[in-house]
Amino acid sequence: MKKIKIKGQQPLHGEVYMSGAKNSVVALIPAAILAESPVTFEGVPDIEDVYALIEIINEMGVKTDYDSLEHRLIIDPSEIVSIPMPQGRINSLRASYYFMGALLGRFKEAIVGLPGGCNLGPRPIDLHIKGFEALGVKASSQSNVQYLSTSDKGLVGTRIFLDIVSIGATINIMLAAVKASGTTIIENAAKEPEVVDVAIFLNKMGAKISGAGTSEIRIEGVNTLKGVTHQVLPDRIEAGTYLTIAAVCGSFEGITVRNVIPQHLEAFISKLTEMGVEMEIENDAIHVHPIKTPLHPIEIQTAPYPGFATDLQQPITPLLFKASGTSLIQDHIYKERVRHTPELIKMGANITLDDNTIIVSESEHLKGTSVDASDLRAGACLVCAGLMAEGETMIGNIHHILRGYDHMIEKLSSLGAEIEMIEVEE
Repeated sequence: MKKIKIKGQQPLHGEVYMSGAKNSVVALIPAAILAESPVTFEGVPDIEDVYALIEIINEMGVKTDYDSLEHRLIIDPSEIVSIPMPQGRINSLRASYYFMGALLGRFKEAIVGLPGGCNLGPRPIDLHIKGFEALGVKASSQSNVQYLSTSDKGLVGTRIFLDIVSIGATINIMLAAVKASGTTIIENAAKEPEVVDVAIFLNKMGAKISGAGTSEIRIEGVNTLKGVTHQVLPDRIEAGTYLTIAAVCGSFEGITVRNVIPQHLEAFISKLTEMGVEMEIENDAIHVHPIKTPLHPIEIQTAPYPGFATDLQQPITPLLFKASGTSLIQDHIYKERVRHTPELIKMGANITLDDNTIIVSESEHLKGTSVDASDLRAGACLVCAGLMAEGETMIGNIHHILRGYDHMIEKLSSLGAEIEMIEVEE
């Protein structure tokens, strides 16, 4: 069993470079199977979710070549075959649902096992299915397998209103609709940068998508899509995580987080500023100065983009321990995203729950101990807490962290952290 071992309270300084966005690449890889010729992605993060997706498309006869050192992935879907995928790797990650839209766009049919991923409470795919059915898809499910098919007419463009803003449903419907006949309009669409990134990639291939990044996306169906080269946008969630670490543990001249798009982090940066964290923001980098004065408590309410990202409420939590007063976190996206709190309490944190509201008070003396990551962003939270804590912290269930953070141990080590991955007996 692998664990992450951290010796806390080491002064950190220097520069750290952000990788390509996990939440973008997990949609881009399924989207690539829509092409008739090879696709090249630059800036692909070296994370477990990427390897899982590569394994899935390899099963379809898609050829791949991934250079993890250069972060380059070449996908050749020219010999892809439509096969049922009721189980296996398809069940291991949440983003596998993007194969529903991609396979519908490519083959007008799909048999896909229902997805897994982090346990954050109910995350139904009913909006995805509603969108597919509006396009003319016949959908049914049995034994955790989704069956999707079209009539002889194939996919037909239409107007689709999403009852709830959903990144996954927005992208999935786009993947199917790009090959539908006629025009599809998605209303109440998600505005996240990852949605825009996928739309840009599809348009490069020959799709006709407009309005991505707004609440209304218009898609004119096309017959074929060609392979292109695409640079994955920087990971805003990874950037927010390292900005928190920089504020919590930065010393000397501070820490610079590079390959960042500050506009994608405006809600997060505004909260850091409200707390009193001093930063210098450039076009593609943010420098965080060491904390010299007491920080102010804040209130956080997660919301769809451009609001405060749900994926950043856990990573920012350790910073709230340094505020003089009580901070509140309410996650309106995933209300069960609170499983990091018992682990922080083990470390001596002054943190409680009140009907899914996280109440965080000043905690001056965290102590290293054994804790477990319950999900990806909870793992990032515990790494940050471990860097703050006195003594040694051992983090288990690190497969969650490896799913979404590219070379986190190496990046933190380069800043001066004493952190390593070790093998322990079960």
